[in-house]
Amino acid sequence: MYFNELKVGMSVDIEPAVIEKQKMLDFAREYDNIPLHTDENYAKNTPFGKLIAPGVMSFMSVWAKYLEVDFFGEELLAGKSTKIEWIKPVFAGDKLTSKATITKLTPRNDKNGLVEVTIEAYNQNGELVLTDVTEAIVKIDKNAKKDG
Repeated sequence: MYFNELKVGMSVDIEPAVIEKQKMLDFAREYDNIPLHTDENYAKNTPFGKLIAPGVMSFMSVWAKYLEVDFFGEELLAGKSTKIEWIKPVFAGDKLTSKATITKLTPRNDKNGLVEVTIEAYNQNGELVLTDVTEAIVKIDKNAKKDG
């Protein structure tokens, strides 16, 4: 969708992302190799009681599902920023259900605008586990602007 077709409050449900243990371990070993993510004996003695998924991996699992229903499609020019907040731990086997909502629209020039999308992800118990606020630069439909 073009920038000028988007409205604050538009939202889309995202298909659930399941955190698979082997993928979690593989990701952790390559990108976030700390005992809390990779050593089950160590993790047993933490407040979590077991391994937790790396936060970035949890987010990327949700993000991959978001891209299947992406608001922008070919009208996306670039990402500008993202801010992830991890609220509760995510564990192997968790099923993350999410929603993406357009929370801010800022025109930049006659070619594009800045769109803020907020994603909230919940585990299978209905607990909010992470939020993400992403800013994206999206094309303006010049033809629609001339007609409107």
